[in-house]
Amino acid sequence: VRKAEKEAMGIAEARGGARGPENVWGSAAVAALCAILAVYSPWDSSIFKLGFAASLATKLSDTMASEIGKAYGKTTYLITSMQLVPPGTEGAVSLEGTLAGVVGSAVLGLYALFMGLVSPLGLGLCLVAAAVATTAESVIGATVQGKYPWMTNEVVNFINTAIGAAVAMGGLVALR
Repeated sequence: VRKAEKEAMGIAEARGGARGPENVWGSAAVAALCAILAVYSPWDSSIFKLGFAASLATKLSDTMASEIGKAYGKTTYLITSMQLVPPGTEGAVSLEGTLAGVVGSAVLGLYALFMGLVSPLGLGLCLVAAAVATTAESVIGATVQGKYPWMTNEVVNFINTAIGAAVAMGGLVALR
């Protein structure tokens, strides 16, 4: 989305937007683990199916929020201080990006519902989990990402999707 503008601002993805294996594990490792557990664990598979869906809903929410926020965010604030910051700042949030993130999690959650992976309650948990996780991811971006060499975008994405899965799964256990 608006790649040329993002490149001019210095906030475009590296490698011209091409993804590498580190992006795959950072974004999909939690979903893969949940999928394996849904098939092979002796426990109720519905909780792992929910974790699978919630982790992917979280990642889509994060990606849409980030890309739309960078491209169309009119006013961006640092989540920890609510100070105005330029688009693309780690930990920055905007209304446009936040709304896009909600749409992303809803699209993935609805798909999971229609495919029979989650119940209507699971859909609600996916939406809540994605909101909690993407907010946490913004806080991580504002506070520790870039301060430690090992806290790469891929590590933050892994943490983000793990939070999304854990919140949804924990919510299901609490509500049962």
